[in-house]
Amino acid sequence: MSTARTWAVALTGVDGHLVEVEADMSNQTPEFRIIGLPDKSLGEAVQRVHNACKNAGLDLPRRRLTVNLSPASLPKHGAGFDLGIAVASLAAGGSIDRRSISAVVHMGELGLDGRIRPVPGVLPAVFAAARAGFSSVIVPRGNEAEANLVPDIEVRGAASLAEVALWHGADVEVPDVEDIELIVADHGGRELLDLADVVGQEEAVEALVVAAAGGHHMLLSGPPGAGKTMLARRLPGIMPLLIDQEALEVASVRSLSGEAVAVLDALPPLEAPHHSASVAALVGGGSRSARPGAIARAHRGVLFLDEAAEFSRVALDALRQPLESGTIEVHRAGFTARFPARFQLVLAMNPCPCGNHGVRGAECVCPPMAIRRYSTRLSGPLRDRIDIDLQVTRVAASRATGEGRAEITTAHARARVAAARERAALRWKSTQWRRNADVPGTWLRQGALRLPAATRSPLDRALERGALTLRGYDRVLRVAWTMADLAGIERPEIDQIGRALHLRSGVPR
Repeated sequence: MSTARTWAVALTGVDGHLVEVEADMSNQTPEFRIIGLPDKSLGEAVQRVHNACKNAGLDLPRRRLTVNLSPASLPKHGAGFDLGIAVASLAAGGSIDRRSISAVVHMGELGLDGRIRPVPGVLPAVFAAARAGFSSVIVPRGNEAEANLVPDIEVRGAASLAEVALWHGADVEVPDVEDIELIVADHGGRELLDLADVVGQEEAVEALVVAAAGGHHMLLSGPPGAGKTMLARRLPGIMPLLIDQEALEVASVRSLSGEAVAVLDALPPLEAPHHSASVAALVGGGSRSARPGAIARAHRGVLFLDEAAEFSRVALDALRQPLESGTIEVHRAGFTARFPARFQLVLAMNPCPCGNHGVRGAECVCPPMAIRRYSTRLSGPLRDRIDIDLQVTRVAASRATGEGRAEITTAHARARVAAARERAALRWKSTQWRRNADVPGTWLRQGALRLPAATRSPLDRALERGALTLRGYDRVLRVAWTMADLAGIERPEIDQIGRALHLRSGVPR
């Protein structure tokens, strides 16, 4: 028998699919062919595998070699299949043990000299192998730390093809080669910013705490220099730290983006794309393979769009579907990739193009039509998905230059948020939800959680006047329940309803 089998993983989004790599030798005209719906980069594996085997001292027989990637209907892309193709081909030629490779998943790109290069997406690929019941995977040495984050599976890191062949019983000398590390741009360490640095914005800080406690989306409107960006960048620091499962989800998306993942980061991520970002940069995509965009990279964290009115209308409206579903799907002619996208959206914008409209002591040079056009850059359906719409004003000089720091620190705010989240989780323990922002409105408007008529009367009047849509009505209820959790009371009262309405109205006091 001249057929050998091993396993690799094909990724579509964060979903991994096990692929059986079959290699067969036949006595025909020498040829090396890969079948099973490979893309162009995978088709080029023929030359990489051939040269890597030769330079590793493991020549392939001069016979017809056919490699099949099964299931054939599943699109396969990238150079991560190189190692699996190489070991299956060597086993078909008798250089290594067929039984040894049959229960192992192989991942890695081969260099022409036989070294194994790291590839993106190893973390979700190893997850897929573990879920499929495999007990052992071989990955590039540069991805070994990342693969070891997956529990209950044996991970072996290899620097060269010869090293892998030796593990599978080949009689070969393993050269002393330098490990190839995954090259990633250095963006600097994440700095934990403190809320105590924010002065004179007590109402905005309290709104930030409410947003963190309930998982609510918010819009900060105000002139330049009011502190909108300063506030938004401190939101991840007061959110609860990620549990291991959530941190693994975030790390999987980072791995698909090509970033090196060595340890789990419990701090929620913050993505702040520039206002010139395209729809593809936000949503993700690619012609041959799908890479996650800013929306997916903000999963379990914060997506901050500064100067939101400067983003294209199409890019902003692309947020509407993931805000409701918590996932984003990238559709292409040959595949559909799904990414998780459960994030908190924070938008910041000026009142007008020059930023001075309505600012005391400043002159606005924008014509009325420009101001009206600028304020409508955010569509009505997108605004309707915002829970907190807050006007931020500039801080007076007397408060900005006063002694001492603000009383609310990040540690204090995080403790309040954690306590409120615990109360919400206890209330929703018999359901699939844990945050108030995720609870359907019907649960809050009907049944045991329905508020008395006297309590919800301001909300009912706003709905009757047309000042609120039914979606907006539900979002005010969610914010009111979060305020009740922060206050430590059993259910919202008319004071919480009024404050929640004020936070949604976007009108300063």
